[in-house]
Amino acid sequence: MASAPAGAVWTKTCVVLKRELGDATFGSWLGQAALRETGDEVCLVAATGVARDWIRRHAWRRIGELWLQNDPLGRRLDLKSRMEFDSGGPGAPAPSPIAANAPSATPAVFEVEVEAAPPVAMRQGRLLGLQEKFSFDSFVSGPANEFAFAVARRVASWADGHFNPVLFHGPYGFGKTHLLNALAWEAMRNEPSKRVVYLTAERFTSTFVRAIQDKQTAAFKDELRNADLLLIDDVHFVAGKPSTQEELFHTLIALVEDGRRVVMTADRSPTELSDMEPRLRSHLQAGLVCGIEPADRSLRLGILERKLATLAQQGGFLPSARPEVLQFLADRFTDSVRELEGALNTLVARVGGDLARLTLDESQNILRPHLSCSERKVTVDHIQKTVAEHYSLKQADLISERRARAVARPRQVAMWLAKQITTRSLPDIGRRFGGRDHTTVLHAVRRIEQLKAEDPQIARDVDLLLRKLRG
Repeated sequence: MASAPAGAVWTKTCVVLKRELGDATFGSWLGQAALRETGDEVCLVAATGVARDWIRRHAWRRIGELWLQNDPLGRRLDLKSRMEFDSGGPGAPAPSPIAANAPSATPAVFEVEVEAAPPVAMRQGRLLGLQEKFSFDSFVSGPANEFAFAVARRVASWADGHFNPVLFHGPYGFGKTHLLNALAWEAMRNEPSKRVVYLTAERFTSTFVRAIQDKQTAAFKDELRNADLLLIDDVHFVAGKPSTQEELFHTLIALVEDGRRVVMTADRSPTELSDMEPRLRSHLQAGLVCGIEPADRSLRLGILERKLATLAQQGGFLPSARPEVLQFLADRFTDSVRELEGALNTLVARVGGDLARLTLDESQNILRPHLSCSERKVTVDHIQKTVAEHYSLKQADLISERRARAVARPRQVAMWLAKQITTRSLPDIGRRFGGRDHTTVLHAVRRIEQLKAEDPQIARDVDLLLRKLRG
């Protein structure tokens, strides 16, 4: 029987592994491995100790089965990390990429792991720590985030003249993780040969602690400092953790000095991270700090329209809803994009493809449990005081008979706010505004809805007042 070169056997094995594991998973854990043959010994050399451990836990049995099927000589295949293989003595051959005719590896994206990896049948985005739904195409940009969006796209293009590091910061739920995931996917597509490492700061911390316990700190450092692009989400998590901050600081310095790129996110600007070690905070400030502001009304409406189109595509119904329903959602759920999308999900879950028939009152009734906690905190009296202060009026002016526009328009705004964020009925609201009829309140609500779309100043006033009232 003719002997088969070890490289040819490994090539056949890789064809099946890529099909079973998926391109991304294969590229992450096996794409950087090297097959080395010394005499009668054949060794698969993993790029790092972490990769070796993953292969041993999740793929080694299957690799053994495929190797035996394809190798007529029945040679034994060993598994080592690159560090272990190199320590075999000066005569040991240097590892190199898998044979040239092996299946091409996908971009090497590594998520540093502590616990066992998810089953290989799991979708690749979760397996790698990235979420497939978060892409630049699904990111809705507007004045609140357009600068951060442009910076992320530039970093993902591997353009020269970049700032390093880049820090995106902003409130919870306004797109930082989406932007970081989108950046990672785009960077991999643009430069498949580059090594992208993505992990949360919490994972960075737990992995670092585990590496210390297992005396694997060298492998941990190698995993991160060989990255061409390091992405760390929620870096504020390391604040108050001295040893983790120390390691992150040295990782950041090593990468930046070597010309490699670092992008992080935080819920605050570096100046507000008071529990963070000054040296680390200073280096975060030394790059480019991009704030992501809370989405304005137009951006929230855009997000709802994009989300509705996605849900409609998945559910097979027309992506339509009554304008007043979308406007209600955009005006009521201002604290987080996640809450905004969650409210739309709730409506779709209740009525499905019949969303277009859903009235404003029906929508409010469905979402009442989600609104009740905050609604109880805001009263019509509080709304009147807040609106009066905003427009430099007295609260008595809003319940008076004065009809001058300088009073009438703020009164209409206050009525609109009362309808949006309290459980009071139209007649009840009217009584609290000087005994006015419910038709007057309804006219005020409709008029402000119209003006929000036509008058940017009214839209800004309403948005600001909503934020004040909701704290």
